[in-house]
Amino acid sequence: MTARRKPTGRRNATSCVKSPRPLTKRFLGHALPGIRPSELTGRLIVIEGADGSGRSTQIRRLVDWLEASGHATTQVGLKRSNLASEELESAKNGNILNRTTMSLFYATDFADQLENIIIPSLRAGFIVLADRYIYTLMARDMVRGLDSDWVKSLYSIALKPDAVFYLKLPPEKLIQRNFMKNHTLDYWESGMDLGLSLDMFDSFVQYQKLMADKFDELRKTWGFTTIDADRSMSELNRELRGNVERVLG
Repeated sequence: MTARRKPTGRRNATSCVKSPRPLTKRFLGHALPGIRPSELTGRLIVIEGADGSGRSTQIRRLVDWLEASGHATTQVGLKRSNLASEELESAKNGNILNRTTMSLFYATDFADQLENIIIPSLRAGFIVLADRYIYTLMARDMVRGLDSDWVKSLYSIALKPDAVFYLKLPPEKLIQRNFMKNHTLDYWESGMDLGLSLDMFDSFVQYQKLMADKFDELRKTWGFTTIDADRSMSELNRELRGNVERVLG
């Protein structure tokens, strides 16, 4: 049996761990049994954005800054659960997933992290930084034609984040950054399963435009913040730090 992970975070050895000002958490729909939102005293901060938007780099910088300031942190993201991550990665590598199976796979991965990492960390007063959250998953599902009401119901168990920052970058810039880092484009992030184009570059651009349009729709519903990611990592980090400081009160 695989051991469950506990909330972890490096604490600054020279200062007391800081606790954010208490805010009442709420679920987007159906609360998980036995969970009292008033006990979840930490913060849930989400960074959304496509691969190449600088999302993961910014989270690493935020973690270093927060922990140097005395805050305990936990990180979560897609395909990181003990329960489903390895099987999901294996299935994606084979390019064999249909849209419903992939949706349910990711929902299982999310639910496991919610129950065993996110909620325990928030209960302990940690700041949870999510490297993408349910908004990416919902956008992917809807772009692939799944019913929006069904998708929203699937993620109704999710906690509403204290803040969501969507790093937006044009598809052409995303291509450049992905090639600089990986020297290739990802099959799924290019939307090749949708049959948009036989050319992966063209399919990538079309798919990322569809995702950006869907994020704009979700922003109107969920009220998260869109940030222009077409600038230096240092400039982007300064803006994010200012936003996070306001969230922490």
